[in-house]
Amino acid sequence: MRIALAQLNLLVGDVNGNVRMILDWTSRAVEQFQADLIVFPELALTSYPPEDLLKRSDFMAACEAGLERLKRDLPRGIAVIVGLPEWEEGRRYNSAFVLRDGGILARYRKQHLPNYGVFDELRYFTPGAEPCVFPLERGEGEPLSFGLTICEDIWHPEPIAQAKAAGAQLMLNLNASPYQHDKPSLREQTLRARAAETGLPIVYVNLIGGQDELVFDGGSLVMDAKGCIIHRLPMFEEALGCVEILPLQGEDQGEDKSPSPLKAAGWGEGERRLPKTQNITIHPIDGLNIAPLDETAAVYRALVLAIRDYAHKNGFKGALLGLSGGIDSALTLALAVDALGADQVEAVMMPSRYTADISQLDAAAEAEALGVAYHVVPIEPAFTAFQQLLAPVLHGRPSGTTDENLQARSRGVVLMGLSNATGKLLLTTGNKSEMAVGYATLYGDMAGGFAPLKDVPKMLVFRLARYRNTLAPVIPERVITRPPSAELRPDQKDEDSLPPYPVLDAILEAYIERMEGISEIVARGFDEATVRRVIRMVDLAEYKRRQAPPGVKITSRAFGRERRFPITNGFRR
Repeated sequence: MRIALAQLNLLVGDVNGNVRMILDWTSRAVEQFQADLIVFPELALTSYPPEDLLKRSDFMAACEAGLERLKRDLPRGIAVIVGLPEWEEGRRYNSAFVLRDGGILARYRKQHLPNYGVFDELRYFTPGAEPCVFPLERGEGEPLSFGLTICEDIWHPEPIAQAKAAGAQLMLNLNASPYQHDKPSLREQTLRARAAETGLPIVYVNLIGGQDELVFDGGSLVMDAKGCIIHRLPMFEEALGCVEILPLQGEDQGEDKSPSPLKAAGWGEGERRLPKTQNITIHPIDGLNIAPLDETAAVYRALVLAIRDYAHKNGFKGALLGLSGGIDSALTLALAVDALGADQVEAVMMPSRYTADISQLDAAAEAEALGVAYHVVPIEPAFTAFQQLLAPVLHGRPSGTTDENLQARSRGVVLMGLSNATGKLLLTTGNKSEMAVGYATLYGDMAGGFAPLKDVPKMLVFRLARYRNTLAPVIPERVITRPPSAELRPDQKDEDSLPPYPVLDAILEAYIERMEGISEIVARGFDEATVRRVIRMVDLAEYKRRQAPPGVKITSRAFGRERRFPITNGFRR
């Protein structure tokens, strides 16, 4: 029995295009591996998350038509597991269908609908309640019984236990599990827990690709009944993998008394003894041998994929950004080039009267190292014109912050003008630390279509820049080491307005990602006045974040769809 794992980058809403991909990859699985079964990610017909498209009757009709086309056009002799939204008797289900030879062999409805973080499936779907176990023949031997679950189901013990009780010998789990920096290890821990509880092998197939604020990392895998990962597909790449399921022969039949990694993983299993119904062995046959990425490399790859898909899937002709000579814009430029290619990226240096010479030199060096088109557009004429325009109505009022923001907004006008003229996506360069405390200018450096670093704290920006330089030295060392500055007034440093970034990021992580209060954060050893100041800045900047462009999620709690606080908010600490 050969099982193919199809790790695809699908487009939300493109039912016809997704059907074509499913047909194509199924044919490839047959031709390349002679596969008996192919498993696609969760909601492959629509991709994930389709959100309020699901509430449109014409969209649901397109899904039904797509299913009918698959039944008609899929190759004969191979079973295909495909996810799609199903409408029946006034209820909508997140379902998976097992298709073979023009018919429906089995169907499963997702039981656990996530309704936390970035997920709101209860808005759209009704939970299922029944297990799905179906048999497939394996040559001339006894059929193999497969259990079927969808994504969140595997994070709970009941669905896989139901399937085992119904006779499943191996579990198939369809996923659209978005990336965050700690997610790969959490998935593996969870799968080991399910293997420990049931003694069942698990085939885990995940989506890849960028979708607005989410990026899906793939990393599909096969785990045996003892919790060993015996096969893994790459992260952040489309891939077609295949494993072969064989019965244990001769002396290998009966009880398996080999050591289990479950005890070492904390599940206390020691040695596992598998019943005869579980006596199967799984072998990769696709030649893939993928090692997992370390965390910094994975985050970098996630950001690259998010930029690429946001630009390509939305029809942009490339990307452009303001290049300041600082680390944030330098990293964003490297990400854009790695995502789209140097010939598709433009960088614009917009010096003002406060821009240091070394900033201009470093920006030019970055653009040259990465091979992008580079423009210098001084903003002094626009800045001066705005000052003169406002002078009659300001009547001598203090102009410090006004002048700083006028510079940023002059740059925003230049960049948006170039974006309009070229059809290129304007990338903003602000990081999560700045967005958290409002250290950004509305309609200035916040102007743009996509914010790659929106969920990347400043200290992680430094790590990512150093990581990128290990691939090729494109960011000058002094860009990484010199004190960060917005350069909107003489001798300005970020730390004139903010706590040192190591302190700021630690407080922000506690407040935003762990949802801790002042007393809890102070108990970690931070100065109370500093904590109160940071939290106050975060709360007051909510109105800015509500107007920020979308940016990809890579932490456990991102601004946007995952963290939602009222702008008008009377709660004070």
